[in-house]
Amino acid sequence: MGKILVFMGISLTTLGVLIMFAQKSGASGWFGWFGHLPLDISIEKENFRFYFPIGSSILLSIILSLIMAIINKIIR
Repeated sequence: MGKILVFMGISLTTLGVLIMFAQKSGASGWFGWFGHLPLDISIEKENFRFYFPIGSSILLSIILSLIMAIINKIIR
């Protein structure tokens, strides 16, 4: 349980630092492309806006699956 907490703490700290640097670099920063991938559906009309991020969801799922697999290998 201790290893999991230490790893999660380091991971969250690293993610927080990355997000801080991305915000300081402006709107076209490191994560400006996220949410504008080819499979992301965006429909905008006069009084209506619909956004369904399929591509971003798939990418995020792959990244989180890899992270969980790495955590699983470290724990065992």
